[in-house]
Amino acid sequence: MIRRLIALALLFIVAQTPSARAEDSRPNVLFIICDDLNCDLGCYGDDRVESPNIDRLAEQGVRFDRAYCQFALCGPSRASFMTGLYPDQTLVKRNAIYIREHLPNVKTMSQMFRDAGYLATRIGKIYHYNVPLHIGTSGHDDPYSWDITVNPRGRDVIEQDRIFSLVPGSYGGTLSWLSADGTDQEQTDGIAADEAIERLKGYRKSKQSFFMAVGLYRPHTPYVAPHDYFRKYPADKIEVPKVPAGYLDTIPQPAVKSIRAKKHQVDLDDDLARQAIQAYHATITFADAQVGRILDALKITGLDQNTVVVFTSDHGYHMGEHGHWQKSTLFENATRVPLIIAGPGVEDRGGVAREPVEMVDFYPTLADLCGLKAPGTVQGDSLAGILNDAASEQPSSALSHFGNGYSIRTARYRYTEWGENGADGKELYDHESDPEEMKNLANNEASRDIMSRLAEQLHERIHAAQEQPKGLTQIPFENRRRVKK
Repeated sequence: MIRRLIALALLFIVAQTPSARAEDSRPNVLFIICDDLNCDLGCYGDDRVESPNIDRLAEQGVRFDRAYCQFALCGPSRASFMTGLYPDQTLVKRNAIYIREHLPNVKTMSQMFRDAGYLATRIGKIYHYNVPLHIGTSGHDDPYSWDITVNPRGRDVIEQDRIFSLVPGSYGGTLSWLSADGTDQEQTDGIAADEAIERLKGYRKSKQSFFMAVGLYRPHTPYVAPHDYFRKYPADKIEVPKVPAGYLDTIPQPAVKSIRAKKHQVDLDDDLARQAIQAYHATITFADAQVGRILDALKITGLDQNTVVVFTSDHGYHMGEHGHWQKSTLFENATRVPLIIAGPGVEDRGGVAREPVEMVDFYPTLADLCGLKAPGTVQGDSLAGILNDAASEQPSSALSHFGNGYSIRTARYRYTEWGENGADGKELYDHESDPEEMKNLANNEASRDIMSRLAEQLHERIHAAQEQPKGLTQIPFENRRRVKK
């Protein structure tokens, strides 16, 4: 709240100038989101992965070191940040749901821009899609959110029969990959980048204010990228994360279930594990190349001078850490996302924000940067003040939810409760001594005081995240089914 008041004060001062009041001077928004991307990026200190274009964007803006999703699964996370609501408020806690099945009168983030006279364009995946099944379609998109939609479809979809999968014929929820023939621009994400570039050229000519969201499918499974990207990561040079014997006995059963749910991906053979990591990193670098092409076009058109750029992912991702692959846990690997914001209103270029922030913060932040008023239903805090001075952070926390568990991340600790008040188990991790979250301190007598303080914080956050915002219509799942009959 303090951050929001600072940001509003700064925006009020700026708003008094004639140029700020002129509608055609309002900042545009370019929102770029990768699918299933963790923080295996150069700008996040990972020297295993080449990500020069995302790294370049970080040098031009503010990089948030501790940004967290509210639900480590595609559909619920995307519904959350596009509405500025927590999953207990959207009621979306699984995939394959249209947002208005539960929230018929919600105003989404891009809808706010539409109402303000911006041209809202979606290219690729913003709401949930079954991948690769829905590539080339609108998936579970929300048509009220956009003026224009583009659904690219490339040879990664056409050549599915060539893809290797741990479960033959299964791709989206299973480790699967392909070192592909052809060029970047024959792949779905390469086509999406082409479409974004053409739109930017059109906006330069028309001078139309725009909110353009570009949703790249990679590095979501199947991990598909042209051969050159795979060659950058020789499989025999890759190290697979190891889990010590007896580890599963140190964490609650719901946490064990979350990391052992996919039976065919448990205790993966080392050769297959190295191939999977190779393919994942190859597709990160492929996605980075498409981001670079879009950012180059933004600069060439001159639109970079008046366009806020947001780069992020929908949630994090395990690549063997905790013995788990993919998402759907309450560990750092699955909840932490990359987040970079650059452009007008971002004064601390190259700055790094260290305090935890949330994806629900996107909505009010972009509203503030563009001089718009977010609906009263929106729950997040604006990050505009941090964008002016990344070191001016106020102590904060991030809340994540999965299954019957809730987790809070502070600057130092992660505290997780499974079941009502932790009836099914608790976890505590000290990131100063254990950044990999492998030593559960919840049963240590020395942790009692910090556990008590964090539990109080967590319960307050859960209570607030479960309140129904005034004016928002919620249709529970059981009622939603009756409405459809």
